[in-house]
Amino acid sequence: MRRSLAWVLSLVVLISTLAVGTASAGAATAAGPDGQAATSGAEGTNGTSSTDIKDRLLAIRGMSLIEEKPVDGYRFFVLNFEQPVDHRKPRRGTFKQRITVLHRADDRPTVFFTSGYGLNTNPARSEPTRMVDGNQVSMEYRYFAPSRPDTADWRKLDIWQAASDQHRIFTALRGIYSSKWVSTGGSKGGMTATYYRRFYPRDMAGTVAYVAPNNVDNNEDSAYDRFFASVGSAECRARLATAEREAFLRRGEIVDRYAKWAQDNNLTFTLYGSADRAYEVLAMDVVYAFWQYQGENRCATVPGADATTDELYDWIDATVGFDFGTDQGLLPYSPYFYQAGTQLGWPSVSTTQLDGLLRYPGIQHPRNAVPREIPMPRFDRHAMRDIDRWVQRHSSQMLFVNGENDPWRAEPFRVGERNRDAKVFTAPGANHGANIAQLADDDRAQATRMLLRWVGIDVTPASPAARSAAPQPLAAPDPALDAPMTERRPPALP
Repeated sequence: MRRSLAWVLSLVVLISTLAVGTASAGAATAAGPDGQAATSGAEGTNGTSSTDIKDRLLAIRGMSLIEEKPVDGYRFFVLNFEQPVDHRKPRRGTFKQRITVLHRADDRPTVFFTSGYGLNTNPARSEPTRMVDGNQVSMEYRYFAPSRPDTADWRKLDIWQAASDQHRIFTALRGIYSSKWVSTGGSKGGMTATYYRRFYPRDMAGTVAYVAPNNVDNNEDSAYDRFFASVGSAECRARLATAEREAFLRRGEIVDRYAKWAQDNNLTFTLYGSADRAYEVLAMDVVYAFWQYQGENRCATVPGADATTDELYDWIDATVGFDFGTDQGLLPYSPYFYQAGTQLGWPSVSTTQLDGLLRYPGIQHPRNAVPREIPMPRFDRHAMRDIDRWVQRHSSQMLFVNGENDPWRAEPFRVGERNRDAKVFTAPGANHGANIAQLADDDRAQATRMLLRWVGIDVTPASPAARSAAPQPLAAPDPALDAPMTERRPPALP
């Protein structure tokens, strides 16, 4: 068995400025996963007389400006918001969490977006933001640099604390954006949006979770084996199996080249221990990463047994990225690996086709990608079961979008027959970039109407014949702003 993992890059920008005006203190409470009451001390605006959106944002206690960037049709701000390290004990230290605000208008709906990782500090809008022509608030996930306490207590990196970050931001901003809010995100961002709804179900009018995996039982991952045995065509699966095996048969030559490349670029292998160990991690991920971000139409590019080693090396690098086996590639993603090893879990895929070729059993365990000075508690096997149970029994106004050929669909979220206004859709032939626009016509129409209805926009079809036609996004397309719901990331990253 093998463990498939990956990660995403965070940027470092941190400047503090003076907050304008005053704010009134407010508090909100919600039950944590253990049933305890947790206090969130977010403060909203007090009706400052200024009508400028920047002044009103900076009138929120704990909010400071990093920068404002120009963008046609919007105002765009990169901000810091002061958060408790521990929402259960908010007086025991704080840290600055980066957010962005893409301001459209006070009276428009607001989309709360998170990738579940770092923060894009350039103007961008998600698919739901364009569909509702709304504002967008985006949050950097806690402990991804620079949104990390100076002295980090990693025990406070869990899904409830992160959901409480979102709740506190929402509480602070709803005085400005009083229309309906919906949460969204892709991959780990879709997971994050789902966890937020589980712990704070009344904050959002709806949730759109894209390509979000649901690892209920970390010890039972046979669904991935069934997926890889049937995805795509038999011919494509055979080509991938050949390339994977060649990657290990030519291991010596490739690892020598990999080690020299790392040395020439001052890259190291302290976490995994050597270039050979790092290579084993990456080479086991090539099939997973291929289906995650490519697909059947790229099968002709997969090297065969007659390919040169140079061609094989370049294909592996393009598919998984050799830099992500180095310390410099791994360390920015320590928060993800920590969560994978403590709550989220990680997929296991059979490697019987590589019998006799693997050298380091268990090398892909997340503990190996987290610095040893960071202690990791025992894996919490109840966390994902609680989420899954809530989604199936109690969720409402939730929309899950998956890609038919995306490996992460092997263990999807499901909703129960009695769930109110909750659906799971699958985009035919799509990979980890699946979105509403890629759904079949009837599904696209239904999903679009669900989202618009949640934010209070009347989308009743004019006639029965119009029911299968999806309403068009309310905002015109803008290639400079319209971002994919999931970014291309290192191999097998949720």
